[in-house]
Amino acid sequence: MNAADKSIVPLTSGKDALQENEKKWGSDLVKAGWTLVPNTIFMRQRALGLNSLDINILLILLSHWWTADKLPFPSKKTIAEAIGCDPSTVRRRIQAMEAGGFLKRIERRVEKDRNKTNQYDFSGLIRAVTPYAKEELQAREQTRKEQAERVKRIGKPRLKAVSELG
Repeated sequence: MNAADKSIVPLTSGKDALQENEKKWGSDLVKAGWTLVPNTIFMRQRALGLNSLDINILLILLSHWWTADKLPFPSKKTIAEAIGCDPSTVRRRIQAMEAGGFLKRIERRVEKDRNKTNQYDFSGLIRAVTPYAKEELQAREQTRKEQAERVKRIGKPRLKAVSELG
């Protein structure tokens, strides 16, 4: 079993998962809010062409995405303040992620010449990351099969009785 396999926790019910997270992080941190982000996004960021600033921006955006049907809409200023950079840097990185197909900005118009903050659609990111997740799942399955075959071939370890020394 490799290091990545050891970090896999079987799915548990919502309440059990929440209690486990409280054990890890403490109840105050969990109650203050948490965000579920697939590991593949972090582990394959280089392959995706995302840098650490992109990941930080994605984390802030994803922390505002509470339900699948309600896209997040934090301002670039909010994102910039959270990660300590200029809003223009956030704007450029979001444009780059949009050009890369990871994000889609959706304008929210109020009047002819006024906009609310953009909503952000992550369907492109999900499409881009999914093949890497499938690759990881296939690798885990292959490892599981190899381990099972090894046990079958060699046999389970046998315990030997130790005679009393006398």
